[in-house]
Amino acid sequence: MAKLRRDRTERVDEPARIGVLNGPNLNLLGSREPHHYGTRTLAEIESLLRERAGADGVTLTFFQSNDEGEIVDWVQANTGAVDGWLVNAAALTHTSVALRDALDGSGRPFVEVHLSNVFAREPFRHTSLLSDLAIGVIAGFRASSYLFGLEALIRHLRGSAGAGAE
Repeated sequence: MAKLRRDRTERVDEPARIGVLNGPNLNLLGSREPHHYGTRTLAEIESLLRERAGADGVTLTFFQSNDEGEIVDWVQANTGAVDGWLVNAAALTHTSVALRDALDGSGRPFVEVHLSNVFAREPFRHTSLLSDLAIGVIAGFRASSYLFGLEALIRHLRGSAGAGAE
């Protein structure tokens, strides 16, 4: 079995361990602006992800916080326990150099996900401080953004998501 190195290109042949990071206000999903984010709660999205991950033998660890410092601390504390990250940083996407540095410093690949199509919204949402570090960005598919992101990350970790793989 291949051991995961700290770079973003190493293949993982053993069951993948993925940290699912949710930023500010995502605890309000289901009731907050359903026209943008849909009606599923964060717990319902986590359940969908667990079901999908279980089919592939993937282990997920979930975290949500409204506090930037707690999020950075969680990334740092869990870097050794994950092979990659699924990240919906919410508003921190557009503002947090600290989160960017933590994800970059983890050396783990990540997929950035957004429930809404950030490019069809206010101009300040069009800029991400994370996207250039991410292996990919998925936006606009509501809860399915997480599922698509999880699938892409699993494929990447297993070495089948490179250029020309499809």
